Amino acid sequence: MALEPSELIQQQIYVRSRKFAFETSRLRLPNGAVGDWSCIRHPGGALAVPVTAEGKFVLVKQYRFAVQGRLLEFPAGTIESQDDPFQTIQREIEEETGYRAHRWTHLGQFPLAPGYSDEFIYAYLAQDLELLDNPPAQDEDEDIELVLMSAQDFEAAVHRGDPIDAKTIASYFLARPYLSF
Repeated sequence: MALEPSELIQQQIYVRSRKFAFETSRLRLPNGAVGDWSCIRHPGGALAVPVTAEGKFVLVKQYRFAVQGRLLEFPAGTIESQDDPFQTIQREIEEETGYRAHRWTHLGQFPLAPGYSDEFIYAYLAQDLELLDNPPAQDEDEDIELVLMSAQDFEAAVHRGDPIDAKTIASYFLARPYLSF
């Protein structure tokens, strides 16, 4: 993606939280328009599409406070400052699912919500899974239930409108060409 930075005229608000920052700035866009725009500045996230030897997808049903409910998701996590996306997802898959993957395929990266955030998701296919005897502890704020689904059941859930997040749906379709079922 070719970058076309806006001209910063004045930063008006900047708030840093635990995982991201929020800013509102007066900008001049590449087309010359001037206005106030807000953006979430996010370090990015890494996601795994884990598939068992039996062809089942390993998902998590996770409570998300922003939507006040549980979403079906592939395991994912925010990229920490000391990590790259691959290190992040290797850690997250073990913490969230109790599995370790021995074969990884990078599926690509994509912007998550470019209308208000600069977050990119780095997606990986995780195969040759090993169930860990002693998985690492989950983060204290994680409320997770493990869910195994076939491709057919997952696609049916998407078409029914079950609560599944967008990064999970997008990453599933990035992984499909690498899978045979």
